[in-house]
Amino acid sequence: MKKLALVLAASCLALSAPALAAMDHGGMDMDHSSHGSGMAHEEVVEGVKVGFKIQSAKEAMKAMKMEMPMQKGETHYIATIFKDAKTGKALTEGEVKVKVMAPDKSEQTKDLMAMHGEFGAFFDLSKKGKYGIMTKFQLKDGKTRSAKFWYTVK
Repeated sequence: MKKLALVLAASCLALSAPALAAMDHGGMDMDHSSHGSGMAHEEVVEGVKVGFKIQSAKEAMKAMKMEMPMQKGETHYIATIFKDAKTGKALTEGEVKVKVMAPDKSEQTKDLMAMHGEFGAFFDLSKKGKYGIMTKFQLKDGKTRSAKFWYTVK
């Protein structure tokens, strides 16, 4: 009986994974406050809670109290925040790379810089449509992990 329950639970999880992966995590008018945590996406990967924040470049610069000339086409700031899933402790050391696939299938890949407890970089999300956001990260523990989600610009 226990084996049957375990097999059923695993089957349900496996069958729901594609539907969850295809979910649209974008916010209306780029307002992410509708996500209770202010995050565009959150998930736990091998003991690490990964959060993604996506802001307009203007909002990000204002929040960081910086006035820096933007590179042409850098319309949005993508930040990743890592925490230990059990303790909630911030994980601020490591290497993070993000690849953004635009609606027209063009790609941007950048190494994110650690700053203010998060890793971030500016990207071009100027086209309306669905973007694939993929990250690979290696934190202080040496494990390489990855996360991905869809984000819609309306």
